[in-house]
Amino acid sequence: MDINGRPNNLEDYLVQLHRGQWFGFGGNEKTYANLIIHDNSKTKPTEQECIDGLAQLQADYDQAIIDKENKKTSAKQKLQDLGLTVDEIKEAFGI
Repeated sequence: MDINGRPNNLEDYLVQLHRGQWFGFGGNEKTYANLIIHDNSKTKPTEQECIDGLAQLQADYDQAIIDKENKKTSAKQKLQDLGLTVDEIKEAFGI
């Protein structure tokens, strides 16, 4: 994950598939080519599954950020509609 918590690498996708340390990397780089499965009960996902899975995690993260901002905007507007000033809203709620 990057410093903001957004998934940005293969490992971010893999850790959410199963519990425990079921995979590792057989090299210095955490790439699909170096991916090793430690748990015989788990199957190695395809490279495309990993690419698609990471892309979905990123899209979900991005949408959550957008949704959060939209909710803040909506709440601020509703408070203004109730008669609060922008300064009152900012002071009381930080939005």
